[in-house]
Amino acid sequence: MLVSAKEMLNKALEGKYAVGQFNINNLEWTKAILLTAQECNSPVILGVSEGAGKYMCGYKTVVGMVKGMIEELNITVPVALHLDHGTFEGAKACINAGFSSIMFDGSHYPIAENIEKTTALVNTCDILGISLEAEVGSIGGEEDGVVGMGECADPDECKAIADLGVTMLAAGIGNIHGKYPANWPGLSFETLAAVKEKVGNMPLVLHGGTGIPADMIKKAISLGVSKINVNTECQLAFQEATRKYIEEGKDLQGKGFDPRKLLAPGFEAIKATVKEKMELFGSINKA
Repeated sequence: MLVSAKEMLNKALEGKYAVGQFNINNLEWTKAILLTAQECNSPVILGVSEGAGKYMCGYKTVVGMVKGMIEELNITVPVALHLDHGTFEGAKACINAGFSSIMFDGSHYPIAENIEKTTALVNTCDILGISLEAEVGSIGGEEDGVVGMGECADPDECKAIADLGVTMLAAGIGNIHGKYPANWPGLSFETLAAVKEKVGNMPLVLHGGTGIPADMIKKAISLGVSKINVNTECQLAFQEATRKYIEEGKDLQGKGFDPRKLLAPGFEAIKATVKEKMELFGSINKA
């Protein structure tokens, strides 16, 4: 059964740990993440970008796949299916398709328009019991066509969005999608602390979780981050394991070309990556 992310994130905030959002791209990704969450007794959020949603044949297909897996794999830990960096229209489409959580990314709009569009979604999400993530300040880099310059959020603007009644808030604090460059200055904990002071007891979201040093992750959690997004790291792990399998010629041995065998090393690599992140975030045995 899919659930809203609200309860799991409020528990994480109170318990000073974070719930991982791991983006899914296909059946292997979804199965690997769900099984790892169950094995680790950890709540989990499955993230779906609009691009990945189209790739997987649409949001209704994604909902059907995830619900089917939860039932067939006997997944009992809390699972939220979440739209990642959604447009206003994308958010409405995911609500209609049966997602249990959505993100409306209005960070590229002037703050007044961000507030207006976010407000229009708050009441609908409240009525349907769907959690809603909003964003202020952009996340650097590019993910599935969403490009940001990495500006730090204005704490007063964060308060204005938080006061609308959203479930969680993503605030830009110098974080970046994809690989971090060698000259990356690090997270702005000064900004994070100022945002936390303004928004009070609201779960904060850290995007671009791949490549952030463990000590920074732990400090961010101590300052109110309760949801951390990971995508690139799973992609890299899958790619490296698949490349190794092919370069070793295992796809040419026997029936090694069978996609179930060809994709198995990448599947296991995703599981290992997700478990490692759950350990770092502190969510194991918190279901």
